[in-house]
Amino acid sequence: MNFPNNFPKQTQSKQPGFEYEMKPSPIFEHNLYNPSTDKLKNKIAIVPGGDSGIGRAVSISLAKNGCDVCIVYLNEDEDANLTKRKIEDLNKKCLLIRGDISCSKFCDEIVKKTLDEFGKINILINNSAVQYENKNITDIDDEMFDKTFKTNVYGAFYLTKRVVPHLKKGDSIINTTSVVSYNGHETLLDYSMTKGALTTFTRSLALQLAPKGIRVNAVAPGPVWTPLIVSSFDENHVSTFGQDTPLKRAGQPVECAEAYVFLASENASYITGQTIHINGGIMVNS
Repeated sequence: MNFPNNFPKQTQSKQPGFEYEMKPSPIFEHNLYNPSTDKLKNKIAIVPGGDSGIGRAVSISLAKNGCDVCIVYLNEDEDANLTKRKIEDLNKKCLLIRGDISCSKFCDEIVKKTLDEFGKINILINNSAVQYENKNITDIDDEMFDKTFKTNVYGAFYLTKRVVPHLKKGDSIINTTSVVSYNGHETLLDYSMTKGALTTFTRSLALQLAPKGIRVNAVAPGPVWTPLIVSSFDENHVSTFGQDTPLKRAGQPVECAEAYVFLASENASYITGQTIHINGGIMVNS
């Protein structure tokens, strides 16, 4: 499959952005991919941020491998409904829950609605995030700093705390971290901090849950073409996004999705506390 290595100049004014407005649209399915409907048969997954970007690709791939999916999203109704239709076209169920995961009471609602609909939870993929570009630490106001941490870290903590009591041996949690957790980013200071927190959260929670047979891992994408990009950066940055990687292009959401499926499956039964790096060849600082 051919993937684009440049993009038209474009921006969006509001986070986390809308996929249906992007040009070109992110690639979230791979025609040459042959899934196994038995790999995640009868599993139930919760995917915050599953409406678009990496979350959409992951949600659809989970469904192709036999999983029913609960997608949690902020306000991107058009994107969420398209993802729901894609999953239902695969004869799998998709529950949409709209709200802000930085609210702990909303996370109670997510778990309750998922259990009411499906009766169980097997997979949690903490994927929701916002990021705001600032050239100087002095430009990051308190409100922006709080929103970034509350969405990226508090949301993952709140939801994980509520999901864990319902998980059993063989179930898994997968956190979306980032290459910036390892290498930093000069204009995404607070975002990088949150991803570093999720990396440590992954390692520590893996140790805590290992005796129960519940695995906790992470995927650390590099530059991937998602709505977060066009709603974070100026049009000049967007037009060359990802070209500074060894592969000279941005990744596409579909190129991340199978790592999540693998980590959620029994194929990864001896893997916990680890991170898969999908970043176009960027060397990370461990």
